[in-house]
Amino acid sequence: MKKLLLAPIAVGILLIAGCGNDVKKTNELEVIKVETAEKVTHSSATTTVTFNDPKVATVYQSYIDLKTALVNTDATKTAAEAANLMTAFANVGVDDEVLKAAQTISEASDVEVQRKAFVKVTDAVEKMLDGAISSGVIYKQYCPMAFDFEGAFWLSNSKQISNPYFGDKMLRCGKIDSEIK
Repeated sequence: MKKLLLAPIAVGILLIAGCGNDVKKTNELEVIKVETAEKVTHSSATTTVTFNDPKVATVYQSYIDLKTALVNTDATKTAAEAANLMTAFANVGVDDEVLKAAQTISEASDVEVQRKAFVKVTDAVEKMLDGAISSGVIYKQYCPMAFDFEGAFWLSNSKQISNPYFGDKMLRCGKIDSEIK
C-alpha cells in the first residue's frame, strides 16, 4: 500500500527535476497585446413606406428607432427610444397594456427585459399598420430561437435580417414571415 502512495510522488519529483533545467525563473511580466474588435453600431434602413396618417408614420418611425436600439443591444438608447414611442402612441391612442409595455422598456436598464416587452409593442404596431400604408412594403420578420425557442416577430424596413432579440450575438438569425403592404 505504501508503494502505491509513494509511486505518484516519485514520478512528480522526477518530472520536476527533469524539467527544472529548462525553466528560467524571472520576475518580469510578459505583456501580450490583445486586439479587441470595436463594437459595430447598426442603423436601420431608410423607410420607403408612405402612410395615410402622419401620426401612424411617426409611430412606425419611433418603432424602427426602438428596434434599432435593441439590435445594437444599447439599453440606454432603447429606453430613450421607448419614451419617444410612448409619445407617438399617445398621439394615436393605444391600449393601456401597450403603453405599459412601452413604459416597461423605457424604465428598464436590462436589455433582456426590454426585449420581452418589445414583443407586445410589435403586435400593437403591426395591428396599427392594417390599412394605414398608402405605398411601400414593411417586412414582418421572425426569429424562431427568441425566448428559448418560443419565437418572436418584429417589423423592418428591409429584407435584410437585423435581429433585435439577439443583437450581434445572432444578428442575422431570422426570416421574413410576410410583407405588409
